[in-house]
Amino acid sequence: MSTFSSYSFKGKKVLIRVDFNVPLNDQFEITDDTRMTATLPTIKKILEEGGSVILMSHLGRPKTGPEDKFSLHHIVYHLVKLLNGATVKFANDCIGAEALEKSAALKPGEVLLLENVRFYKEEEKGDRAFAEKLSKLGDVYVNDAFGTAHRAHASTAIIADFFPADKKMFGLLMNAEVASAEKVLHAAEKPFTAIIGGAKVSDKILIIENLLERATDIIIGGGMAYTFWKAQGKVIGNSLCEDDRMPLALEILAKAKSKGVHIHLPIDSTIADKFAPDAQTTNCESFGIPSGWMGLDIGQKAIADFKEVILKSKTILWNGPMGVFEMEKFQNGTKSIALAVAEATTKGAFSLVGGGDSVAAINKFNLSEKVSYVSTGGGAMLEYFEGKELPGIAAIKNSQLV
Repeated sequence: MSTFSSYSFKGKKVLIRVDFNVPLNDQFEITDDTRMTATLPTIKKILEEGGSVILMSHLGRPKTGPEDKFSLHHIVYHLVKLLNGATVKFANDCIGAEALEKSAALKPGEVLLLENVRFYKEEEKGDRAFAEKLSKLGDVYVNDAFGTAHRAHASTAIIADFFPADKKMFGLLMNAEVASAEKVLHAAEKPFTAIIGGAKVSDKILIIENLLERATDIIIGGGMAYTFWKAQGKVIGNSLCEDDRMPLALEILAKAKSKGVHIHLPIDSTIADKFAPDAQTTNCESFGIPSGWMGLDIGQKAIADFKEVILKSKTILWNGPMGVFEMEKFQNGTKSIALAVAEATTKGAFSLVGGGDSVAAINKFNLSEKVSYVSTGGGAMLEYFEGKELPGIAAIKNSQLV
């Protein structure tokens, strides 16, 4: 039974599924390379041991086959920099003669980046013949793309079928992601606080229901909090609300009460007369917002309440912002919660931050080093905490954690 840490990669051609789906600006410059830097330890270990690396990834959502704006050739230069000048070659296709020739000619210590796997519709369909063609490019398959582990795509799950048990494994990033998620989901030290934010209750129903079986406290912030207030007959003005989800919100509150789980809603809010950076703002109770005004962030009393809960916690899961933190006037709630999570971590709590907006917030406020783990997988982490089996993980059941 092989694990990544114990495997000897000397002389091996290692095919790695990475998540290099990074944001690019109009000049095709990378604006956030978090996903690339996260997988560097995996790549470097293989190169240092005398192996060569073939990288597979997607970029964006191309609809009509090859499009230059979705080409991975835009990230080659940055990858060379991240790998301290290592030789990085590029194949203009992810299968076919050129990919085969370049992978076969790869020398120890060299890297080959394949073109976007999503230029083929077979990738997202999980096509077996396409997966088999990809598998011919390497001796060993390593999945280090937790961000795509919830997709049963050819390069993330199906390809594993074409490698024997001792030649398919998780990379260091995937191992760390799974180990951190498992620690929170199945070995959480109590009190365990889940901080759930974002706009819609409908996006977070399953994760909240699953956490009702595990958490001691659930903090609810962001736009979704107003659905819970309105469901209880409160006045929320023009705040975001999913009226059709109000019965569900009441059901969640009742279920939490029966299980002894404390649900914390924001007692007050920063409200605005419009959804805009230059809006007029004031503070009021979240359950008495006047008509024409909307809650766009949690208020000072809510921050104090939530901070008190967070600082008593031994395990913290954070998924979703407390308000519209992209606008400076409405970032105080999310920033304050981020600082509280960091403070609790310094006092010994284990903190896991995941979900695109939460990660963006932690990075924005330069706190990524102050929490225990920042997940690279938005949708994947959400589905993991909903209790679903992720295809990319299930495909390598024979592997063990490092």
